[in-house]
Amino acid sequence: MHKFLRSIGFSKIEDDHGMEFYLNRAVSEKYRTRVISAGNGRVIEQYQLQVAPSMGITVVGERDAQGNFRRDYYFPYVRSYDGTMTEEGSVERHAERETYAGVLEDFRSGITLIFYLCNSVEMRELERMQMHPQVRQAFLTGLAVEGKILLPLEKHEEDEESARRRRRERKRLYEAAKNGDQDAIETLTETDMNLMSEISRRIETEDLYSLVETSFMPTGVECDQYSIIGEITGIRVKSNVYTHEKVVDLRLSCNDTVFHVCINESDLVGVPAVGRRFKGKIWMQGEMEFAEDTAQEDSQDS
Repeated sequence: MHKFLRSIGFSKIEDDHGMEFYLNRAVSEKYRTRVISAGNGRVIEQYQLQVAPSMGITVVGERDAQGNFRRDYYFPYVRSYDGTMTEEGSVERHAERETYAGVLEDFRSGITLIFYLCNSVEMRELERMQMHPQVRQAFLTGLAVEGKILLPLEKHEEDEESARRRRRERKRLYEAAKNGDQDAIETLTETDMNLMSEISRRIETEDLYSLVETSFMPTGVECDQYSIIGEITGIRVKSNVYTHEKVVDLRLSCNDTVFHVCINESDLVGVPAVGRRFKGKIWMQGEMEFAEDTAQEDSQDS
């Protein structure tokens, strides 16, 4: 967790002791708080210290009946306003503490996307109220501690339209294959074999990154960390108001999905520009927007 603090401009922080000033300030300033009851006079409280627009530190803890606050955990966050609609989103609780992972089964890359849920306190409140929310959409972001800029691929308008049609068709085939459609399974298998054959032929004379436009792959042992290549569609440079370190906020399009990645300017190799690509490893996080499961409520009422 500590290594990703540098992604929001705290490159000199190495342990909890170095963060005490900022964590205490988050609690005392009470910016964007959320409070839920934990019973017996105890409450769960969430505080956020904003260090730049849509970026900062979240602190979660418990206040007892005597008014004493005990911090449970904290994490750096980045907020996005680019939503990804989902029909098969869910939430799973982590084993070590009462935090949650968001899960998108219908992720456009063909894999199940798992990310750290930033609004876990909201999920705890819904569970305490015995509500059964449905996930409407997810707002995805990533934190990177290293990355580089790649040159763009030369594309024509007809190539992009053709690529969009292929992605739509592949998504349809994935959905059909998940439902047991044997023809879709065979079509996907044949497509993958043809693609592998084409790559083996072209890799002899072409560079790898001219063959792979974007990619999204799990990396390491952590289920919410990924190695990505994404096309840059927007850039914003932010400054941490406490350390004055520059943070580059990149809006990326990757496998037909849009999300933001933040990286310390000193950790980024190359000059970012719209149309170029970002390559790096990220810790994926995000917020989920919940809709109440009215169908289940209706069945309970009846």
